[in-house]
Amino acid sequence: MNPTSPVRRRPGRRAAVAAGLVLAVALGVSTQVSAHATVPVSVPAAAKASTAAPQSVSGTTGQAVTRVADFYGAYIDAKGDYTDPDPTLATALRKHYLTPDFAKRLAVWETKNGLDGVLRAQNVPARWTVTDNGAVGHAHEVVVTLTYGSGTTTQKTKLFVLLERYNHIADITTTSSH
Repeated sequence: MNPTSPVRRRPGRRAAVAAGLVLAVALGVSTQVSAHATVPVSVPAAAKASTAAPQSVSGTTGQAVTRVADFYGAYIDAKGDYTDPDPTLATALRKHYLTPDFAKRLAVWETKNGLDGVLRAQNVPARWTVTDNGAVGHAHEVVVTLTYGSGTTTQKTKLFVLLERYNHIADITTTSSH
């Protein structure tokens, strides 16, 4: 490094950046700073083979598939917490995510069928996936696959969720609009 260069090494800077990253992670703050450290660690071959990649979930504001995934994840959590289910939260989620017209139609369907209309079942699924199915006129269709049971005894239900252009759920059916 040239002694007349405007960039000079600061011995404490690397430690300060590292401390800032630790604080940001502890506070749950996202950061764009990249830090690399090399620490030799001996990992047995058996441990390497059984270690799975970390799971991640991502979403985008205003994206239909993210909106439906957010709704179903929160709704299933509210309904499926067996030690402390939260029917008030489930009702609030419906009010927030469903169009008023669809909420009325869904209540009629539930009375007629004796099932939860969002899940099309009496209980909550063990797993679910949410997949984009594309535009339908001025709306958007998202496929929700609910898996009930566990092990070798599972049953899947595929639902087609229609979002209106203002990102409210306007319909949930077992057949596609496509």
